[in-house]
Amino acid sequence: MLNLQQQVKDFCQRRQLDAPLEFRMLDLISELGETAKEILKMSDYGRRKFQIRPEFSGELGDVFFSLIIVANLCNIDLEEALHQTVTKYEHRLQHKGNPGSESN
Repeated sequence: MLNLQQQVKDFCQRRQLDAPLEFRMLDLISELGETAKEILKMSDYGRRKFQIRPEFSGELGDVFFSLIIVANLCNIDLEEALHQTVTKYEHRLQHKGNPGSESN
């Protein structure tokens, strides 16, 4: 994952795409919204079964790219963050029977 993070960092530096964290977080949320919109369109707003179209992959790629930029700005190793999250969910499933964060 660090290789992907470095690739995105290098790309942003080469293309002078530096922006503050606040902007990048808004961009990430915007990209996630576009992904949700594609899901709505692919299911005709819930009127038919969800069917993935080729452009959906591109939307997820945009979300991933934006997430990597946010992680890079915060000096977070996404692979380690994912490992910690999986461990957290394993613990919750083992002790509570579900992955939710609620305390009851």
